[in-house]
Amino acid sequence: VGDSFLIAEGYKLIAPKPICMHSLTSLMPYYVALSKGINPVALGLAKDKGKDKDKAYLQCLDPYTKTGGGTVVFEVSRSNAKSDVC
Repeated sequence: VGDSFLIAEGYKLIAPKPICMHSLTSLMPYYVALSKGINPVALGLAKDKGKDKDKAYLQCLDPYTKTGGGTVVFEVSRSNAKSDVC
């Protein structure tokens, strides 16, 4: 809970801790649209309510019972830097 990472300059993954590749697969289909400012509500990744309407929510695709991994829900938002998602 509370861990974060940054995708800088559109492709550089910057993370203080290792990140599971399975978890990144849930972000990849939406990364470009979110980095270009497409509203998460329009993509079906957020509710059209309050402060959360500008954040996307994605769940890790890792099937815990088969791999021993875990389930993670990502809160995705744009940073102030151009075309970064964190």
